Amino acid sequence: MKSNLNGSLLLAATAAALLTVCRAQDQSADTDWKAHTISPVANPMYFEDPMIDSEVRPIFMDHRLPDTFHFAGGTAPLGGDIKVYAAQLRYALTDNLALIATKDGYIAATPDNTLSHTYGWANISAGLKYKLVDITNDQFVLTPGFTVEVPAGNKAVFQGQGAGLWNIFASAEKGWRDFHVTGNAGFLIPDDFSKQTAEAHYSLQLDYYVCQYFIPFVVGNGYTVLSDANNQLLPGVNLSTEFNDLSDFGSTKAEGRTQLIAGGGFRSRLLKNLDLGFAYEYGVSSPQGIFKDRFTADLIWRF
Repeated sequence: MKSNLNGSLLLAATAAALLTVCRAQDQSADTDWKAHTISPVANPMYFEDPMIDSEVRPIFMDHRLPDTFHFAGGTAPLGGDIKVYAAQLRYALTDNLALIATKDGYIAATPDNTLSHTYGWANISAGLKYKLVDITNDQFVLTPGFTVEVPAGNKAVFQGQGAGLWNIFASAEKGWRDFHVTGNAGFLIPDDFSKQTAEAHYSLQLDYYVCQYFIPFVVGNGYTVLSDANNQLLPGVNLSTEFNDLSDFGSTKAEGRTQLIAGGGFRSRLLKNLDLGFAYEYGVSSPQGIFKDRFTADLIWRF
């Protein structure tokens, strides 16, 4: 509860400061509705922007773990956090087709109890997305795509599992002048169902372009585990949860489990091609699985 309050207060203080800047700014109308849209900040691995751009996006995530971890048949003390340092790349091959590299980076897992501190590299994933529908007058875009996650990371940080993981998704965005709704839905399909679970993921973001320096949003992300696998993170412990966007444990008792996450934040368009983003999320499902709360910050340089 304390971390939730601190995150909300930080967002509120920052929003107040940016609103002051907005009032002083002389805004000019932009005829292209896409110029006022923003990429999602939360859930950067799977909440894909339907727009086609070339960009480099460094990301920092501080994912805090619940004080008590619930698994099938019991509980264990946990606490601590997992920090992720990563960078994404998107490259527009044409006006409608883009290469996307969405997962990589370095992970530092420092739980307070039960598990040891571990450090290592994340898996790597890349794929393509294609803008299928673009109706300018209705301010609507629809973009399906896919990525393939290669198990090249370190098992010490819950990576390197299985034989590969496919993410088949579709993203869409609808605008009403400066108000936008962005959604994403997809399926995580493992090459080896005995090593990793299949999951459905879904995201929704509502944002409003107040001014260049303050574009607030609220966001919700969810995951539903569709199958069980045969892996135990600890000997004799059947996990009833998954690690969602960070890792697919291959849990043995997670089928049918849904994890819901709510949050909010803002983007600032520092320059025409440079965005700063910040999001705070909180696990709203009970029990929280491995998601207590999370801070995410990124910087997008488009070229």
